[in-house]
Amino acid sequence: MSIPDIIAKKRDGGELSTEEIAGVIRGFMGGAVSEGQMGALLMAIVLRGLTERETADLTFAMMHSGETLDLSAIPGITVDKHSTGGVGDKTTLVVAPLVAALGVPVPKMAGRALGHTGGTIDKLECIPGLTTQLTPARFCRQVAEIGLAIASQSHTMTPADGRIYALRDATATVESLPLIAASVMSKKLAVGADALVLDVKAGAGAFMSEVAKAQELARAMVEIGVRAGKRVTAVVTRMDQPLGTAVGDAVELGEAVATLTGKGPADFAELCEIIAGHMLVLGGKARDPEVGRLQAREGLRSGIGLEKLREMVRAQGGEAIALDDPARLLAGAESTAVYATEAGYVTSVDARQIGFAIRDLKAAAGEKHRQCGVLLRRKHGERVGEEPVATVIAPAGLTEAREEAVQAISQAFRVGARPAPRAGLVLGVIQGDEG
Repeated sequence: MSIPDIIAKKRDGGELSTEEIAGVIRGFMGGAVSEGQMGALLMAIVLRGLTERETADLTFAMMHSGETLDLSAIPGITVDKHSTGGVGDKTTLVVAPLVAALGVPVPKMAGRALGHTGGTIDKLECIPGLTTQLTPARFCRQVAEIGLAIASQSHTMTPADGRIYALRDATATVESLPLIAASVMSKKLAVGADALVLDVKAGAGAFMSEVAKAQELARAMVEIGVRAGKRVTAVVTRMDQPLGTAVGDAVELGEAVATLTGKGPADFAELCEIIAGHMLVLGGKARDPEVGRLQAREGLRSGIGLEKLREMVRAQGGEAIALDDPARLLAGAESTAVYATEAGYVTSVDARQIGFAIRDLKAAAGEKHRQCGVLLRRKHGERVGEEPVATVIAPAGLTEAREEAVQAISQAFRVGARPAPRAGLVLGVIQGDEG
């Protein structure tokens, strides 16, 4: 079947075969399928959708468009973790070393900031000397030797996904659950871990603002994992306000270090325990998620995760001494207090608005962008009086940009006369066993 025929078939609601999907991806990467034709097919997918089988076939075709990792030589059950992105989400910096310290090897390919959300790689690269550019051989060897590696996604892995994502961005076809699921899972499956825990965010600060849509995405990704013969657990979590109290590269690294010593904010520590608990179950180190969560909690109190993070930093050429006092990474930065527009109780904190405010501040800071951030002093349900609700941190000399950030963050706080009840963090858990 010709490419125009395949486009027409999907346009009219038909189901594409495995061979047709694989052929389109091969043709696109080889030049036989033009960007215009691929864009037309993407739009047809947005309008007509994909079946579970089609979504899985698209995932596998993109995964096999480049290099995949073979982790079979690593002892034990390897478990990966992925978050769909949120403001203040530095969870990988805590759960990856914590789970590795508890005996489960964690091979983690991470990304950079996207839109209003921060990126794990940006936060890690605050550490002087640390490299996240690891060759596949070095990546696999490091996981085998110390149980942990966090590296930036290789350009040789899932190149079809990279090209297709750029085209989706240019053709208004980003908002498609099958395409999102295939994009995420193609990268995760290319890493080759035995099992995977997905943290799917829902709420105003997430890419999926509707809970039902986030749950649908979670189910789609779990189904892909099952079809690939993997054990996958998706935890749908709330992202209405920033996670923890720190937003920004260096301040989030500092909060991660504090959490690894049992001194992190309650909501962030809770999420880390939950995600780590599920990872420990999949890794064969806990009989159920609650037992795994208790093991994770004890691990945070003991500090074993921080020692594993130090080990990883040294293995990747970084100065582990930076973890002793992360505040040194903010040397020379200035702090500005942020006040609410009125007294009362915080009814909401607009995570998206705060994320964009820090993104804009980082853009103005140039090479010192990693020092930009905000520390929240008040969150949902807490009393607001004359004291600051947040502190903006930025390199010296950014007077105008800092003031814009202060104004935006102040307006992100909604205040009411009465305290509103706090909703639970976890909105659902979806599990899939290998088929």
